[in-house]
Amino acid sequence: MVEPVPSSAAEDEPERSAVEEDAGTGGSGHRARRQPKKQRSFWVELPILIVVALVLAFVFQQFFARVYTIPSASMESTLHGCTGCYGDKVLVDKITYDFSTPGPGDVVVFKGPDPWVAGEAPVERSSNPVVRFFQNVGAVFGLAPPDERDFVKRIIAVGGQTVQCCDAQNRVIVDGKSLNEPYIHWVDPNNPRQEPFSPVKVPEGTLWVMGDNRNDSMDSRYQGNGGVNGVVPVANVIGKARFIVLPPGRWGGVSDTNPQENAQPAVLGLSAPGWQQGVPLGFGLVAAWPTLALSRRFGTGVRRAVKRKR
Repeated sequence: MVEPVPSSAAEDEPERSAVEEDAGTGGSGHRARRQPKKQRSFWVELPILIVVALVLAFVFQQFFARVYTIPSASMESTLHGCTGCYGDKVLVDKITYDFSTPGPGDVVVFKGPDPWVAGEAPVERSSNPVVRFFQNVGAVFGLAPPDERDFVKRIIAVGGQTVQCCDAQNRVIVDGKSLNEPYIHWVDPNNPRQEPFSPVKVPEGTLWVMGDNRNDSMDSRYQGNGGVNGVVPVANVIGKARFIVLPPGRWGGVSDTNPQENAQPAVLGLSAPGWQQGVPLGFGLVAAWPTLALSRRFGTGVRRAVKRKR
């Protein structure tokens, strides 16, 4: 009978384990600690952080929201853009119209249609390539005027509606109703008058826009010589102005009062104070008595003349 040959594996195992333990601990009997990775210096990480921040900001402004500088006074006093003052910087929501359509009262930023920009001079950029680079970067982040000729106005009427000016109280009329526009800014508060214009049927897919500074705004009334040439395609709308982010003293939301919400049936013609409107009625009443007396005398005289001839 063959005797089983004893295996030496069990005997060799302790030795192998001991060798592995010694190798892992360096023979000291303790497990070696991993050396921590050497951290990059602050000056190495700083440019990386700046680049990442700029990329994230660029993506955010391209697809979600963007800061725009208001370059003119056409939206006073809702948005400051007066000559010589620190113009407002406005955060424009670029995704809201992916789920809704622009409506009356919305303050929108849009790319100027061809009739609007035909006579506009492009934004000047420095001939110095370094300065021009920083100007372009500033335009992306709302710190300088953008290259494209963009505008900011308030929507007054949408496609299919008819707009005209003015009613007896110098108000804009849409579909036969006088608008309620509490946001209007008058250059001369003592003379709150705006230029009249003939009825315009706004084509479908377009918008009729006007500035809140009604006496100092080149808008749908004048661009492209007015009329249907002054409308703005909905496709040109970049987004809706939501918040004033700079300067700090102007922080707040941008009003989007719908002027058509409380519109009243329009009364056309010249208006007059109440006491003047009562003058014709009073004059009629006063003049009625002598007219009636004269008609009676005239009738009596005619009857007497007829009797004499008989």
